[in-house]
Amino acid sequence: MLSTISEKKLHLVRWVLVIGLLGLIFSLFYDPISHYLTDPNNLLSPFRDLSISSEQCIKVQGECLQQQPYPLGTRIFWGMVIPSAIMIVLVFGHEAWRRICPLYFLSQIPRALGLKPLLDIDKNRWLGRNHLYVQFALLFIGLNCRILFVNSTRPLFGLFLILTILSAITVVFLYGGRSWCHYVCPFSAVQTFFTGPRGLLGSEAHKASPGSITQSMCRIVDQTTGQEQTACTNCKSPCLDIDAEKAYWEELTKPGRKLLQYGYLGLVIGYFVYYWLYAGNFDYYFSGAWSHEANQLATLFQPGFYLLSQPIPIPKLIAAPLTIAFFVGMSYLICHKLEKAYKAASIRKNLPISQEQVLHRVFSICTFIAFNAFFIYGGRPEILRLPVPLQFLFNGLVVLVSTFWLYRTWGRSAQQYTKESLVDKLRRQLNHLPFDLSQFLEGRSLQQLPADELYLLAKALPDVTQQDRLQIYKGVLQEAIQAGHVNYISSLEVLQQMRQKLGISNEQHYQVLVELGGKNENLHLLDPRYQQLPYIARTKLRNPRKTSIAGHRTKPSKS
Repeated sequence: MLSTISEKKLHLVRWVLVIGLLGLIFSLFYDPISHYLTDPNNLLSPFRDLSISSEQCIKVQGECLQQQPYPLGTRIFWGMVIPSAIMIVLVFGHEAWRRICPLYFLSQIPRALGLKPLLDIDKNRWLGRNHLYVQFALLFIGLNCRILFVNSTRPLFGLFLILTILSAITVVFLYGGRSWCHYVCPFSAVQTFFTGPRGLLGSEAHKASPGSITQSMCRIVDQTTGQEQTACTNCKSPCLDIDAEKAYWEELTKPGRKLLQYGYLGLVIGYFVYYWLYAGNFDYYFSGAWSHEANQLATLFQPGFYLLSQPIPIPKLIAAPLTIAFFVGMSYLICHKLEKAYKAASIRKNLPISQEQVLHRVFSICTFIAFNAFFIYGGRPEILRLPVPLQFLFNGLVVLVSTFWLYRTWGRSAQQYTKESLVDKLRRQLNHLPFDLSQFLEGRSLQQLPADELYLLAKALPDVTQQDRLQIYKGVLQEAIQAGHVNYISSLEVLQQMRQKLGISNEQHYQVLVELGGKNENLHLLDPRYQQLPYIARTKLRNPRKTSIAGHRTKPSKS
């Protein structure tokens, strides 16, 4: 949705958010004002904390927690910023957050200074293969640091945020582009988890015209023309910022993907459950007292569990990571069992569902559960401050949004994604025909025609020749290869239905590939995979003197 908003406008939005973030960090070190806003006697403040003056104290391991007015910095970050970011990601897609993310904006300081990357990210193959493990590990460490050190220790939390910003700048200084976002940033893993193939209101990059600047693709504004231009450095392929759904399907079975999806659900549940295991009640978490606890660091070596009114002599420093690791492991095992059970059930019922589709649906269930758990339980400290009718309204909105997301996501498949992208390319090629198509559409537009009617239209137009259909097919194939939706090997199978509908033979498909290779240096037909093609096709692709689809000889290719 935000992909259509101009870069100039969002640049201003990013500046506002960056100033807000830096102001929040400053307040963690020095804030002589905001504690007046949490004073329960300040009747004009919407932030006044009534739990401070309540007769029933908040108990932690059987003892009342000392409560007094406190600065707002940590409460704003944990209770408002983080939940807002997660809601944006699921509803509007990762593309919305990427275009306004203040951390991304700050990470681009080296590029703004004109500094070129020192290293090539493509040469760091280990990071390319294992970045999901790296991001998940950093997420695990960060969550434990939050419980143990920075939830309410404001100066330490400020240093934590400054270190994160410096790390982002350093990674981009070394590798350029959005290397921090793609390969290191823990919140990128959260975006992958909550976006799935697409956000509820996210845009569809695979339906964009060739050369379009899609989703959260890197872009700059040309100072001469005032037009937006792509600033993509190809730091990752497939790129989540160019086409999120394409990246989703191609990385569905990537190493670390299961750990991220199954393990993150365990992170969410384990994080919230630990507060109960530590305090012995839910009031400690629901009150939000953990965001302004006066002596967080002093509790590191105190008992980390309090069960059945008895402290368990395991230090909190060990108990917290142990609890979260346990829930990560259990979540992984349970989801893995669910995946196998779902696959076995589909086989018993003779349902044509692939392993890829099984993974996708189990992943979607994990996202649905985690989103509702986060807001219905995890977001309670701020929600409970609202009037009761607004609390029910918010809970209903969360369930409604997540249910719509699951409904829209459940039936998606890689095959459907590819079919939609090819059909959209066919529409564009039909628009290029020198005919007035309106007389054949009965008041509809090409966008309203389903795939079968488009094929029928392309084949049945009275003035369209076989040569015209070949040109249409060539245009579709060229766009599909350039967009990365197919390659020279897979195109034969992926476009099979289109060839049948248009009356184009396999031999003509190879002839189209030959001509594309002769006319477009970006289509490297000498891909090693061409060995898998039939012998006749391999011979034609090797032959520098090719036969075009029009039957004319072409010059030797430089590709």
